[in-house]
Amino acid sequence: MLRAVSCSPSLSSASLFFRFFRQFPRSYLSLSSSSAALRASGRSIRRTSSPSVAGRRILLRRGLRTPSAAGRGVNQQFSSLSVRAVATQPAQSYPGQDEAEKLGFEKVSEEFISECKSKAILFKHKKTGCEVMSVSNEDENKVFGIVFRTPPKDSTGIPHILEHSVLCGSRKYPLKEPFVELLKGSLHTFLNAFTYPDRTCYPVASTNTKDFYNLVDVYLDAVFFPKCVDDVHTFQQEGWHYELNDPSEDISYKGVVFNEMKGVYSQPDNILGRIAQQALSPENTYGVDSGGDPKDIPKLTFEEFKEFHRKFYHPSNARIWFYGDDDPVHRLRVLSEYLDMFEASPSRDSSKIETQKLFSKPIRLVEKYPAGRDGDLKKKHMLCVNWLLSEKALDLETQLALGFLDHLMLGTPASPLRKILLESGLGEALVSSGMSDELLQPQFSVGMKGVSEDNVQKVEELIMNTLKKLSEEGFDNDAVEASMNTIEFSLRENNTGSFPRGLSLMLQSIAKWIYDMDPFEPLKYTEPLKALKTRIAEEGSKAVFSPLIEQFILNNSHRVTIEMQPDPEKATQEEVEEKSILEKVKAGMTEEDLAELARATEELRLKQETPDPPEALRCVPSLNLGDIPKEPTYVPTEIGDINGVKVLRHDLFTNDIIYAEVVFDMGSLKHELLPLVPLFCQSLLEMGTKDLTFVQLNQLIGRKTGGISVYPLTSSVRGKDEPCSKIIVRGKSMAGRAEDLFNLMNCLLQEVQFTDQQRFKQFVSQSRARMENRLRGSGHGIAAARMDAMLNIAGWMSEQMGGLSYLEFLNTLEKKVDEDWEGISSSLEEIRRSLLARNGCIVNMTADGKSLTTVEKSVEKFLDLLPENPSGGLVTWDGRLPLRNEAIVIPTQVNYVGKAGNIYSTGYELDGSAYVISKHISNTWLWDRVRVSGGAYGGFCDFDSHSGVFSFLSYRDPNLLKTLDIYDGTGDFLRGLDVDQETLTKAIIGTIGDVDSYQLPDAKGYSSLMRHLLGVTDEERQRKREEILTTSLKDFKDFAGAIDAVRDNGVTVAVASAEDIDAANNARSNFFEVKKAL
Repeated sequence: MLRAVSCSPSLSSASLFFRFFRQFPRSYLSLSSSSAALRASGRSIRRTSSPSVAGRRILLRRGLRTPSAAGRGVNQQFSSLSVRAVATQPAQSYPGQDEAEKLGFEKVSEEFISECKSKAILFKHKKTGCEVMSVSNEDENKVFGIVFRTPPKDSTGIPHILEHSVLCGSRKYPLKEPFVELLKGSLHTFLNAFTYPDRTCYPVASTNTKDFYNLVDVYLDAVFFPKCVDDVHTFQQEGWHYELNDPSEDISYKGVVFNEMKGVYSQPDNILGRIAQQALSPENTYGVDSGGDPKDIPKLTFEEFKEFHRKFYHPSNARIWFYGDDDPVHRLRVLSEYLDMFEASPSRDSSKIETQKLFSKPIRLVEKYPAGRDGDLKKKHMLCVNWLLSEKALDLETQLALGFLDHLMLGTPASPLRKILLESGLGEALVSSGMSDELLQPQFSVGMKGVSEDNVQKVEELIMNTLKKLSEEGFDNDAVEASMNTIEFSLRENNTGSFPRGLSLMLQSIAKWIYDMDPFEPLKYTEPLKALKTRIAEEGSKAVFSPLIEQFILNNSHRVTIEMQPDPEKATQEEVEEKSILEKVKAGMTEEDLAELARATEELRLKQETPDPPEALRCVPSLNLGDIPKEPTYVPTEIGDINGVKVLRHDLFTNDIIYAEVVFDMGSLKHELLPLVPLFCQSLLEMGTKDLTFVQLNQLIGRKTGGISVYPLTSSVRGKDEPCSKIIVRGKSMAGRAEDLFNLMNCLLQEVQFTDQQRFKQFVSQSRARMENRLRGSGHGIAAARMDAMLNIAGWMSEQMGGLSYLEFLNTLEKKVDEDWEGISSSLEEIRRSLLARNGCIVNMTADGKSLTTVEKSVEKFLDLLPENPSGGLVTWDGRLPLRNEAIVIPTQVNYVGKAGNIYSTGYELDGSAYVISKHISNTWLWDRVRVSGGAYGGFCDFDSHSGVFSFLSYRDPNLLKTLDIYDGTGDFLRGLDVDQETLTKAIIGTIGDVDSYQLPDAKGYSSLMRHLLGVTDEERQRKREEILTTSLKDFKDFAGAIDAVRDNGVTVAVASAEDIDAANNARSNFFEVKKAL
């Protein structure tokens, strides 16, 4: 599998206003199209990388692995890979007032939004008052979303459970989970749902018009007419229920959301974020957890669940968004069929969010978080200072200025607040830091983790003193220019990666619209940005930003300081408390009650594991194979050379932006230097040169380019023993700045000096904090990396740079930095000498033809400055971890369970049908048994066609051995499978949707580079596509033998609690070798 290990933290949002720079705030997402694509069998690329920079809130997806940016570097986070699907472009006809009137709508306002080249019309449904934003343009990636205000009154998780449940069958689609059927057989580019603290969003996207409206209809029927309000089994499955298999056994809690939130409440960063939100707004809906506190979820009743839907899931309380190149009249026609069924409701008034009054004085809280017993716990405290900024809505220019201020203070490694905190040595990394304006009132937070008990007060004082100093002294002019260029570049580029642009705009708009403010305003940035630039030019940046720091932060008494203390007993204590509650429940039951509970448990399980009848499945709309193109999408690629170096050129429209990758081979790198490579990459980006401090260099990159990143990449290559192992330098700029881009790349690679011992020590601390966070929140990724490291060389290399082995290396490195800095500095120089060379180098460029020609001189100059050959000879890579079943112990309430094996070793030869089969296994067998019946937040499989490794993984799983038994039953599942042609067609179409997922131009060029590096030809892609399209039931049954190899010869890795591992080793004598990680 292709892996890119991130080496440098990503930037935060350029501003509050530009929401698409950031990740969602404490929202809970259902199974994402991104995660589906990542596990998709057709995907040959997988990345293992660090979580985003500390404090930026991570997406909480329904399950599966989250793809990250290809690499993170100075100024911009590059988008992750994605691809395009089938496009159909009907002629647009804008609805006039008469036409809208006939369909039951009145036009409220209409504007042309030049920033996104779109005509936007706000309609109001006359009968219900439902508002509809209809955005029309030439974007083939069409987006629909329906959003309800859903303010909870307690922490039972009712909005979150309902978000899961409405997708489990509806009036027109009366099967168990039409959502899953869409995953199986749609060309969606986005299919998801997510719960915010005060609203619930249901968005879909597709480039195929027929497919798009299929998705729209299923979602509209799901939210307005769900089966779950009449079916207690869905509530029990998605929310919570008592489980008792036999009256003699103990009762337990089960439920998908219950276990998801147990995972959330096992992560210190997440616990801190929730405490901060609730402490800042104790008097309104933000004072509770919309996702659900595991202690409170079992208090929720089915009657309350039904009433919440009745009250809030009504057109009068809905905002609906359409975007793209589809017919605007057809949009209203589809909506009127649903909305006309309803009368007006008072739900819009009853769902209004109350304003939190500002405090008259600051408050301070001390809370505990679950910690492991290893290490010095006195050095594991966290401290975060949080402000609620305003009672009233801010004008657009003030929002923009605050966002700009956020970027100036924290957005890059050179930003003063971030730099001073990290260089202080008072903590390991930032946590929960930055501005957020997705909720009714904006807030700002800044904090550190890995703080010694004695330094907690010092961190708070340093934060306040630094903010005061910034207010008094202002910001460096170069820093302001760099931030402005970063913002303007990003706005021009409008690069949302695999995230649909229309959905990004919807989330920007809804953040105001949901509070009854102007939905157009957040989309129009040109004038407020121009006004801000003018103010800075005329008055100076200090006159603009210092008053903001004083008014909203320093003189703001609505401040909450939170200290988080590690507690090695907390996780065990919570388990004991839960067990005690359940023991009391059981003690209060009669024998008849227990027998009935056991019967109900079995009834629920039987319902969960019984497939939908064919007639129910047929009601879900789907495409047919005739809608699918017979050929893959080809990226224009011209292969040439400059000064003997291979150059790949991709002539694509990029809005005058040049995207460039320079690839260096790691074939001469010594084995013992491998774990240092991620820190080497970060050092290139965050240390200075002889003439420039790292701050000056960072600002220069921000002023001249759209960002540069450096990261390692490894992959197996099918049919070869030697892995593909590269260092990639990735950058982008306006075409007219291409010379600056390549000059700065050369500066980073050849002039940066590895002499700053203290900064390097910071890198080690930050990396260790990120890895520990990854272990707690993405244990399935750690397990996958560990299994790959046992099964192939590329996996071993990647695990050394980003898995548990890397964390173990970091734990010893910090001391070594103090004892032998000269030796480490020398090793970093040796890595540079072994990598940088024209020999083996490849340059990849994506831009329009004119820009590609213009940039050649800059590339030639860059290449001329490189050494001809690397130092040292070629190294043979042959490392692997020993084959064994391994359990990694962390403080957690849920488990991450993996099992993997190499199916090529059985003689299996790759066929495109394997992609269809592995997707089908994920969406049926594993979904039903691991998630629906087992209660895990996610379960899936992944096939790496380069190495032959077939992996099973679960996410936030209450089980361990039971999940392994399900994995081992996969071969029998395939042998007993009996699917009709319609089901098979859905599986094929869904697989093609993953293979052809949507791509922006930079991703097209990058994916073409990846195929070149891995030797994947267009002829092979065509052959695999034909094999996918002709997959048969026989292929499924034949694949069972290959899967049996995983059962019989595979390795198992679980990231789990000590209690669950002990129980597993008692049940199966010493099944796991145990490693303590935290």
